[in-house]
Amino acid sequence: MGQNCYITFSSIHQAIRAEKLLEKKRYAYKMVPVPRSISSSCGSALQCTCQDITALGNFLGDKNIEIEGLYRVKEAKLRALSVEKLS
Repeated sequence: MGQNCYITFSSIHQAIRAEKLLEKKRYAYKMVPVPRSISSSCGSALQCTCQDITALGNFLGDKNIEIEGLYRVKEAKLRALSVEKLS
């Protein structure tokens, strides 16, 4: 069973701004479609390690990026077993 963390955004504009700000940072992340188990008004989410999600959320918040939510998703065989909203 795998565990991934995601940051969702209020709009695609905010997701693109976040990605540009993170290009020069040393966090492991990638922009992905929002998993079906997470509801979002934007179609993109930032997937990151769960150990970095709080630091990434704080960094993006400090840069005035509108974050919709932080999520931890436990998955098995491409199916979400549980979704925990972190903020």
